[in-house]
Amino acid sequence: MTTRDENIKKLEVLLARFREGGIQNRIAGEDRPGSGGVFDTISPVDKSLICKVARGGPEDIDAAALAAADAFAGWRDMPAKERRAILIRVAEAIEARAEEIALCECWDTGQAFKFMSKAALRGAENFRYFADQVVQARDGQHLKSPTLMNITTRVPIGPVGVITPWNTPFMLSTWKIAPALAAGCTVVHKPAEASPLTARLLVEIAEEAGLPKGVLNTVNGFGEEAGKALCEHPKIRAIAFVGESRTGSLITKQGADTLKRNHLELGGKNPVIVFDDADLDRALDAVIFMIYSINGERCTSSSRLLVQDSIRAEFEAKLIERVNTIRVGHPLDPKTEIGPLISEEHYNKVTAYFDIAKQDGATIAAGGETVGDEGFFVRPTLFTNATNDMRIAREEIFGPVLTAIPFSTEDEALQLANDTPYGLTGYVWTNDLTRALRFTDRLEAGMIWVNSENVRHLPTPFGGVKSSGIGRDGGDWSFEFYMEQKHIGFATGQHKITRLGV
Repeated sequence: MTTRDENIKKLEVLLARFREGGIQNRIAGEDRPGSGGVFDTISPVDKSLICKVARGGPEDIDAAALAAADAFAGWRDMPAKERRAILIRVAEAIEARAEEIALCECWDTGQAFKFMSKAALRGAENFRYFADQVVQARDGQHLKSPTLMNITTRVPIGPVGVITPWNTPFMLSTWKIAPALAAGCTVVHKPAEASPLTARLLVEIAEEAGLPKGVLNTVNGFGEEAGKALCEHPKIRAIAFVGESRTGSLITKQGADTLKRNHLELGGKNPVIVFDDADLDRALDAVIFMIYSINGERCTSSSRLLVQDSIRAEFEAKLIERVNTIRVGHPLDPKTEIGPLISEEHYNKVTAYFDIAKQDGATIAAGGETVGDEGFFVRPTLFTNATNDMRIAREEIFGPVLTAIPFSTEDEALQLANDTPYGLTGYVWTNDLTRALRFTDRLEAGMIWVNSENVRHLPTPFGGVKSSGIGRDGGDWSFEFYMEQKHIGFATGQHKITRLGV
């Protein structure tokens, strides 16, 4: 039996529970059906039904928000060391069930096991990191003035809504939920309707680790129903969202009447700029990894390759050769590097760009075709002879599709890199330190890596500019979102108070 067959056999055992009972909403520690009935979740691997899922709506969101509000004081006031211990147990349980999480996520999303096996462990890292910050999360400052001893502290903002996407859903859910819980907030989680399996596993793991009922609630459903109700609910003080820019705009509007605080981690059309003095072999590896791993379905993917004229022919030739050897296949095969796209709707969107590229006048140098007819598989694709005004260079495709654009000078590279409505990440390859300092200072992006792919470091700020988002995650920046600053001034003497009416 191959490892792929072994993984499929293990998966069948894991899926049996979902097929039998479906996925219910989890509110105040209880399973509850959806007020809107149920919907189907489908595997993109073979278009088969995984299970029925509760379709939540305003009634369910209201129940979850009230449960989160009821649980807030108890969770907020629990001693920090006790909350830390619970979050550490969550991390340990995630590690213990990492294979289960990865297998379910592969089948639910189409992501390759090669990457999902690590994504579950990154989820555990998120809980461990923020658990270790719990004790000092509320620490403040002493700001002395002539008449007052001023101190500051931070307090959790209250019940929050977390809306997560379908690409690496488990890891991204922990990226939002772990700091919210560590800050002392309670959570209503609305996972993406296309990938509900591991959100269910997460709330189970959390409760089994000792998280009190109502501290984490999960309501499944669609954005225009459950998501909208969550953004509008008066008990929910803030919304943390990961997804596309258009939806982020809607969330801002929906939360306006209740003055919601929003953190929006949105889309990108991120440039990777390769200068002729770069380590071209390492740059090639990084370019390929950052667009073709995770099926290209990630906001930080380097989807625009800006390559200097003097090395363009050589670099693109090597790139074409490598792209044509990337392994597309069953996501549970450890050798697979690209699995199927998440859904038929997304598959149709991505493949539509093959014709758009031709209409724009670009060259399809690799890929540009689908694979088989059983699931939503596409070949990794490379567009060359492109210009920055083409749709393939301006619109977020969110698939394993790279657009290569030449440049001559540093100024031209900077102009091309910044000529986009997005500003999430940028990647710069050069061995000229002065150029790297100068270029990154003027590059319009929230996160930039020089001579590196995206290497996550949890204490650093994560987020974008322009249409790529508002706010930052990571380290203390997460606590700044989930907590409120509070100032208290203590008089240190009998300072003069202005008297009125005497």
